[in-house]
Amino acid sequence: MTAGEVDTSRSAEWMARAEAIFPGGVNSPVRAFRAVGGTPRVIARAAGPRLWDVDGNELIDYIGSWGPMILGHAHPEVVAAAHAAVERGTSYGAPNGLEVELAEEIAAAMPSLERLRFVSSGTEAAMSALRVARGYTGRDKIIKLAGGYHGHADALLVRAGSGAAGIGRPTSAGVTEAVAAETLIAPYNDVRAVQRLLDEHGTSVAALIVEPVAANMGVVPPAAGYLESLRRLTHEAGALLIFDEVITGFRVARGGAQALYGVTPDLTVLGKIIGGGLPVGAYGGRAEIMAEVAPDGPVYQAGTLSGNPVAMACGLATLRQLNDDVYRQLDEYGATIEAGLSDAARSAGSLLKVVRVGSLLTAFFDDDASFGRFFHGMLSRGVLLPPSQQEAWFVSAAHTYVELRATLVAARAALREMAA
Repeated sequence: MTAGEVDTSRSAEWMARAEAIFPGGVNSPVRAFRAVGGTPRVIARAAGPRLWDVDGNELIDYIGSWGPMILGHAHPEVVAAAHAAVERGTSYGAPNGLEVELAEEIAAAMPSLERLRFVSSGTEAAMSALRVARGYTGRDKIIKLAGGYHGHADALLVRAGSGAAGIGRPTSAGVTEAVAAETLIAPYNDVRAVQRLLDEHGTSVAALIVEPVAANMGVVPPAAGYLESLRRLTHEAGALLIFDEVITGFRVARGGAQALYGVTPDLTVLGKIIGGGLPVGAYGGRAEIMAEVAPDGPVYQAGTLSGNPVAMACGLATLRQLNDDVYRQLDEYGATIEAGLSDAARSAGSLLKVVRVGSLLTAFFDDDASFGRFFHGMLSRGVLLPPSQQEAWFVSAAHTYVELRATLVAARAALREMAA
């Protein structure tokens, strides 16, 4: 190993074992580094804004478990809450007080959730919200926006091909054409495309589901008036508006994107931060809509681990730390990275463009190969980014200007190296 190289031999050994037992060696596809190449780092532990891999390499983390770690890893209050909950038992399969307290905390921050139901993942929450919308409206079709990701339920794994409005086609093998045909696709930020779909299919559309800030095609904020138009058009068509705030909920503001932009959906899908790093999801909305859910109504949905007391305890401990000062700090950190990356790109003559909403941001290059080079340039300098430029970077409250400065020093060096 030459000077300056990083030893990743133990990560490589672990990944070889993983590839023998997991598809692609991973339990979620993006972790496999297929978009950037190379061997993933296998993580041994985490604290604050940093990770350590099994070779002992220290990394500044901007994945943050894909969003939940808004306070950083192993926050003392969250760890204490988890320990206390585990000592009382890890799962009951019965009501517990923590699920009531967490639901009340969420509803206080997001008044549109008059009633809600906990589940175990964002995918499950989105799938359930669509079932409720269909049950409430008596309609079959849904509208989703191209590039939006709402989990891996069959009806949501569809695409529009060229991006023009139209009937969805399966993105994944195993999703039938018949299921995909119930999903209509329009480009994100294109109001006219949604209007055309509603003009043609309006009496059959149960709901439109949207990430109010797109974060699974890189961060793309809503155009001025876009969310307001979706609210108006769905109301006029008798369809429900569903905000998928799995990523934006408690991230872009305490009240989520619906508070940030002042638009109230009929149903909201949550996950990530509300579990404090443990598996959790939730869906909720107007009381008369949620009255359709069993046992009160005919829409069936259940889950053995829903409302799990350990997840509820960690979520509650996390949300109680999120005050105005934390959000101001997060925005300042995000703005610092945005400005520093943009300045570094100009200095290097790079076409990199940074898009940010609060503590969510993406560094876009004009091609994936350039992003791959940047990713590995940063990784070799001790900064772990999401291994795809179609994903968001997540800044945490545990980051400090020490980490931010180190990140920007690494970015300047990586961009200069790319330009050489």
